[in-house]
Amino acid sequence: MTVVFVHGVPETPAVWQSLRRQVDGDSIALRLPGFGSPLPDAYRGKDDFAQWLTDELRAIPGPLDLVGHDWGAHLVLRAVTTTTLPIRSWVSDVMHAWHPDYTWHGIAQQLIADTGEEFLAAQRPPAGSLGPLVAPLGVDTALAAQFDAAHDAGMGRAILSLYRSAPAGFAPDWGHDLPAAARIPGLVLIPQAHPLGDEPLAASAGERAGAAIVRLPGLSHLWMAQDPETSARVLTDFWNTLEPWAPAP
Repeated sequence: MTVVFVHGVPETPAVWQSLRRQVDGDSIALRLPGFGSPLPDAYRGKDDFAQWLTDELRAIPGPLDLVGHDWGAHLVLRAVTTTTLPIRSWVSDVMHAWHPDYTWHGIAQQLIADTGEEFLAAQRPPAGSLGPLVAPLGVDTALAAQFDAAHDAGMGRAILSLYRSAPAGFAPDWGHDLPAAARIPGLVLIPQAHPLGDEPLAASAGERAGAAIVRLPGLSHLWMAQDPETSARVLTDFWNTLEPWAPAP
């Protein structure tokens, strides 16, 4: 069994470092294209990134336990609902964005707008930093510095292409397939101190996906870095409830 961690925006696999040290067994933290790695010119949005993830997962011996965070969670859900890969379980932490009533938060709206390039350029070293932007989400200075080190023009293009390919969230297109997630055991995490989250919408979408729901009191967007011990315990407790893996019908 291999745990595959998929980070979000504007992040790198560094978000998982502390948590991975707390989790037994084999694990891999994938790096999204453009986030400290080259962004292929052909990538135009979420469907290209979803295909990338499917290809990456296909190369990893299964069964797999997928843990997605932020945009990584959206891509994980897409793989769960549209592929027949040997996935034993999945975990998501941003299910509110899959609810039909969800509206993107203010930062996302700036990225989707024509001013997105200017907004990101202002956060890019050496002129700026992602630190002030992500600090309210539970990111400390050391972790923000790792994000800054990867924040170049390619990362900006990757971020903008993702958000601009989902201007109304995920309900209008990918969301139609959400009930298919129920064929694989899933867990929705709701960090209750997340300033950009929406607990009722996340719980509702999680129920539609047939997932178990665990609330994380006092934790924010970067729950895995804020409290890796609690995060590892929650994940391990979930994995311990699972039956031996068998191909989904």
